[in-house]
Amino acid sequence: MTASLYTRVRRLLFAPKPMNARQSGQSRDRLFIVGLAVLAIAALIQARLVLIAVTGDETQAFRAQTDMQIAAARPRILDRNGAIMALDIQMKSLFAEPRLIEEPEEVFQALKTVLPDLNYTKTMRHLTSDAGFRWLKREITPRQQAQILELGLPGIDFRSETRRFYPGGPTASTILGQTDIDNRGIAGFEKHLDDTWLRELHQSGFALSKGLEPVETTIDMRVQHYVRAALLEAMEKYQAIAAAGIVLDAKTGEVVAMSSLPDFDPNRPKKDDEMLNRISGGVFEMGSTFKMFTTAMALDSGLVSLGSKFDARRPIRIGRRTITDFHGKKRILTVPEVFIYSSNIGTAKMADVVGIPGQQEFLNRIGLLTRMEGFELPEVARPRQPKVWKKVHSITISFGHGVSTTPLQTAVAAAAMVNGGTLFPPTLLPRSPEMAKAIGRPVLKPETSDAMRYMMRLNVLRGSGRRSEVPGYLVGGKTGTAEKVVDGRYSRDKRFNAFVSAFPIDDPRYVVLVTIDEPKPEEGQRYATAGMNAAPTVARIISRAAPALGVKPNFELRDTAILANYRHNRPI
Repeated sequence: MTASLYTRVRRLLFAPKPMNARQSGQSRDRLFIVGLAVLAIAALIQARLVLIAVTGDETQAFRAQTDMQIAAARPRILDRNGAIMALDIQMKSLFAEPRLIEEPEEVFQALKTVLPDLNYTKTMRHLTSDAGFRWLKREITPRQQAQILELGLPGIDFRSETRRFYPGGPTASTILGQTDIDNRGIAGFEKHLDDTWLRELHQSGFALSKGLEPVETTIDMRVQHYVRAALLEAMEKYQAIAAAGIVLDAKTGEVVAMSSLPDFDPNRPKKDDEMLNRISGGVFEMGSTFKMFTTAMALDSGLVSLGSKFDARRPIRIGRRTITDFHGKKRILTVPEVFIYSSNIGTAKMADVVGIPGQQEFLNRIGLLTRMEGFELPEVARPRQPKVWKKVHSITISFGHGVSTTPLQTAVAAAAMVNGGTLFPPTLLPRSPEMAKAIGRPVLKPETSDAMRYMMRLNVLRGSGRRSEVPGYLVGGKTGTAEKVVDGRYSRDKRFNAFVSAFPIDDPRYVVLVTIDEPKPEEGQRYATAGMNAAPTVARIISRAAPALGVKPNFELRDTAILANYRHNRPI
């Protein structure tokens, strides 16, 4: 029967081209036979793989990996100027084939001369197992490989592996995250790549290093370095436990730089609890920076104007709480005065004019009360707010106590305050002005944004933000000095300071936010306020970053806190 089948197949495949009506029928038969042959080959391969799995022959399974699988890699990550932030390098890893090893003890002692950190118990367990393959040491140096080769040990071999390398070390670590020993993204932007497309590509076997296009980000590594350097200087100078900073494009939502200290070197993997990105993954009471949002809310409601006045002569008492001003003027204040003198009393009364429902709606509108969706980093925290908003909550939230949100959300909302009133979701991927315009969401009247830029500039010239001034650049901003909650109570000697700014404030291109956690007062100071530490840190960042970003200084403009300069032909 077999010979007969063979003869039939041979005739069908190699018979001369028919010259009659049977041509089409025989062609179909040939195609059918070819299909059967392909299926048979596939079945044989599948059976072999099953046999390997059943018999546990790990060596065969290991060696059966194709070059495509071994070459599975990650794309390069670039900054906005093409500088390499992350790339793959080839490393050698050491493995054993225990079934080929006759003297495990001798093999271990020999390897120990090259790799003195080998653990005896663990290594001997691998060398004496019945397995066909066991890892001994991942990622060894070329010198170590050469020395082991000279030993001529049977059952000992090497495999080429891909390892991630970060040329900038810790400079952008809280953005990039890191990969594990198998080159899989486990944190930060690296994990984002795996979660969105790279993991599936690896599983399909198509992630070849030669075929992966580089991924460009919005980060400018020059500015990233300036931000980190300024934060390191601030932490040392003010003896703080942590610091963070972000530079955000106010017109597109692109993150230009983002640093969080303490940080880590991604070339030396750390534990998860050592990789906190305080910008997007930490929530804090942002203190008086929230007065910027309360003031904008009041103006945008139409119930308050720049000419409105609020009585700040006496504290506000509600229940057992007494609301006072840190440096009270004890007089009736205009809205700009409430802003530049950072009056808790005046701000609370502005919030009271709008009411609790209006306050909740506005803070939700500008994205401060809900978890930010769509950002490329997986480390995004959820803001905290009271389950039930009572009047006392409304009052304290108006000046930044009672609600905890991320510095990233604060910077994004601040951008909407100054860019004409449009909220752009933040991104680490390039976004053109056209793309930004398509996804931007109006959250503020343009005339309200004009007024906010005017008051933020006024605050730098005459208020708590004086130390953020940079010659040649028009800086505007708002300070925030928040008492930290310790054991359920607000501490008088532990503070979380912040300064949120924009420049050039007459037509803002960038928002810069800096936070300093638990700074100590400088000599001669009683308190460590944001105006004394966070504001000058922002000034150091702007003075170095602005030229790199192409923002030219203008030394002819000085005191521009004149309302007419911010109207853009729109009445306020």
